[in-house]
Amino acid sequence: MTTVTTRTVTYQADALTMVGHLALPAGSDRRPAVLIGPEGVGLSDVERRRAEALAELGYVALAFDLHGGRYLSDPEEMLARCMPLLADPDRMRDIGHAALDVLRAEPRADLDRVAAIGYGTGGAIALELGRDGVNLRAIGTVNGLTTGRPGEAAGIRCPVWAGVGSEDPILPPAQREAFTAELQAAGVDWRLTVYGGALHAFHHPSVDHTVRPGVGYHPRHAQRAWRDIVGLLAECLPVAE
Repeated sequence: MTTVTTRTVTYQADALTMVGHLALPAGSDRRPAVLIGPEGVGLSDVERRRAEALAELGYVALAFDLHGGRYLSDPEEMLARCMPLLADPDRMRDIGHAALDVLRAEPRADLDRVAAIGYGTGGAIALELGRDGVNLRAIGTVNGLTTGRPGEAAGIRCPVWAGVGSEDPILPPAQREAFTAELQAAGVDWRLTVYGGALHAFHHPSVDHTVRPGVGYHPRHAQRAWRDIVGLLAECLPVAE
């Protein structure tokens, strides 16, 4: 186990003061960097721990914010903010670029070796960064199988891995097919993993507040999805090149 240093970072995006969580590995050398986007409810200890786990593996990791430091436990409030956001690629890109600027400003981050991963809304933002032509080494998304504006997937210049639960009613087979068709038509190096029997947000431990129908934790698949993300990073963004 290496020593991980963490700190809170604040920055401006979407007319809000965002509050992110930066995790740094031991040492003083430059390391590959990973941007981590949260589910629509917003940044929580789940994503903070994932940033720290990646720092343990040797990455500079920033878990970014969606809602100005707030966690939206009320599903209706979350939908009222996230649905317009998901319908506006430019807003998603602005949020992603603001977080990416924070990550790139970290002296430990190797600016030539950056990946973006995300869950739900955070995964959609990672994809929009790719569609916007950002120089990323990899994109990983769970529950974030959104399609972009026509032709813009051609901007993605790195491998994309996506995970989804087979029983996810929010991302049904038709949405999966549209997502993979978009990437295939653009010539993207893509993979889709369907986790049998899993619902939406299957990777996120159970919470003590009301959730949307079709949301549920699947511990075994959550572990598998994390291993798949770590494997993606090991392949496309190895700590030692």
